[in-house]
Parts: sequence; structure tokens; C-alpha cells
Amino acid sequence: MFATTPLRIVAVSAGLSRPSSTRLLADRLAAATRERLAADQDRNVEVHVIELRDLAVDIANHLVSGFPPATLREAIDAVTEADGLIAVTPVFTASYSGLFKSFFDLIDHTALTGKPVVIAATGGTARHSLVLEHALRPLFAYLRAVTVPTSVYAASEDWGSAGDEHTEGLPSRIRRAGGELASAVLGRTVSGASRTPGLDDGEDALVPFEQQLADLRLD
Repeated sequence: MFATTPLRIVAVSAGLSRPSSTRLLADRLAAATRERLAADQDRNVEVHVIELRDLAVDIANHLVSGFPPATLREAIDAVTEADGLIAVTPVFTASYSGLFKSFFDLIDHTALTGKPVVIAATGGTARHSLVLEHALRPLFAYLRAVTVPTSVYAASEDWGSAGDEHTEGLPSRIRRAGGELASAVLGRTVSGASRTPGLDDGEDALVPFEQQLADLRLD
């Protein structure tokens, strides 16, 4: 029975506009995770994207009343029951958006214990990329989730960028984060990944995090 149960990946997007670069980043991370999971095992993979803009009024009402409407309850249950989570927010005032924080304020602080999570953010400038480390990673640490090593920030200039010999482009970072989330969902001991350049620029190889630390000490 368990072998046929689909793996569930849930992406939470806090983008406010339509179309939204935040939703686009969530979709691409979900696709990268699904692709890696499909390649590495035989179970079906279900991807569900939650648009917080559609739940904004319900979130506000729940904060003051304590009673979530059915649609909001379903979204919360989807997040807490997912095998892997992707959380993407636009950057507002050098942090996550209020809508993003309000939604996760509604989740019990133990409900995400041990759940693998990719954190990601979008913004107009690369100068806000550290929001992932000073805001999002501590938030999910408090919720007892396990954030994968690679976080993904997409500034306006990153879209369409392939990178160069010194930096990874956005598509590469998305593939790497998706691979790490897939490995965590499957319960593998691999907890980190590094890019292995080759003839095919799309080829990625997973490297144990301990080996990455050893490599860093050698630099």
C-alpha cells in the first residue's frame, strides 16, 4: 500500500501580482523536484501550489477569530501533510512579506518537525538575497523543519541568466535545490549538493555535505 502512495510536494507562493515572478520561481522549483523524484524512484509525484494571495482575507479573519474557513484549513493541512515543502516569498522591507509570515503564523510550531523545505525569495535587486539567511532560515528552524542547504534567490536580472564560469545561473540553482529536496524527501543521507561542470551544463551531481565541508577546509 505504501509503495503506491504518491509523494506530495507542496509549494507555497506569496506573490501578489498575476503573473508573479514568485509563483514562477515556485513552479520551477516544484518542476525540478518532481523531475528528480521521478528519475530516482517509481512512485507517482503530486505537486500542489498554494497561492496565498487567494487566501489573504481568510488568513486575516483566522488571525482575529481563531476559526479557519475550509479553504484555508485545506491549505494548512496540505502543508503539514506534504512530504516536501517549497516556500517562496517576495522581499518586502528587507524581509519576507507580511502575508507569507501570517500564513506560517497559523501553523502549529511542531507541525513541520523534520519536514524538508526549500526556501526561496524574489526581489528587484540582488542586494536583498541575504533575506534567505537572516529571515527565512531562522523562521523554519523555529518551526523545526529541515531546510536544505541550497536556498534560491531570484533578482530581476537573474531571469534568463545562465551564469558564467564564476557564478551559477538561476536554472542551475533551481536544479540543485530541487535535487536536494528530492534526496531529503527520499530519506537519503545526502544532505548537500554541488555543481559538477561538464559537457552538458545541465548535469548535476550530489555530493555529501561532509565532503563539501572538507573541501572548504582545504581552500
